[in-house]
Amino acid sequence: MKTYQEMLETYRKRQRSTVVDAIATGLTYVDEIAVDTGLLEETGLLAELTGSVCSALPFAIIAVQEGSKAILGLKPAANGVQDSAFRMVKTGAAMGVGAAVAAGAGFWAAIPVTMGVRALFDRYRSKTLTGMRVQGRINRLKELNSQLRDAQEALQVETPVTLEEPQLLAVLPN
Repeated sequence: MKTYQEMLETYRKRQRSTVVDAIATGLTYVDEIAVDTGLLEETGLLAELTGSVCSALPFAIIAVQEGSKAILGLKPAANGVQDSAFRMVKTGAAMGVGAAVAAGAGFWAAIPVTMGVRALFDRYRSKTLTGMRVQGRINRLKELNSQLRDAQEALQVETPVTLEEPQLLAVLPN
């Protein structure tokens, strides 16, 4: 079992990727905000490029981060694929909800909503995984309890107890 310090370090590493993803997802709206504030015109090559780059940026960051962790041996490749898939789904859903909010309320409202959706995904996954770990530990304790009872019954069957001297039971008054 991991020590408290190891779990804390794992949690801190996990939080860094969440922050990076949230910032990258928020940057998907930077081109729309630039047009909204008048920094960029809605037509032109620069607006098209920033739109494409900003939309793909979170997914590229996720792929690079998870791929580098797998290449450097910080996590198995299978875990990297699962983590990147979850992060990409989470980002895609957040961007979709953010786009709906942006259409209705404006791009300034889309950024906090997008980050909030990502936080809800993280919270749901954390609770789900915690529930699975607790259930696994409960099952393991039940198995250990069953094994102990079986061993105790086997001991009682193998060595019958014979009393040579009568034993007295002392009953204490309540």
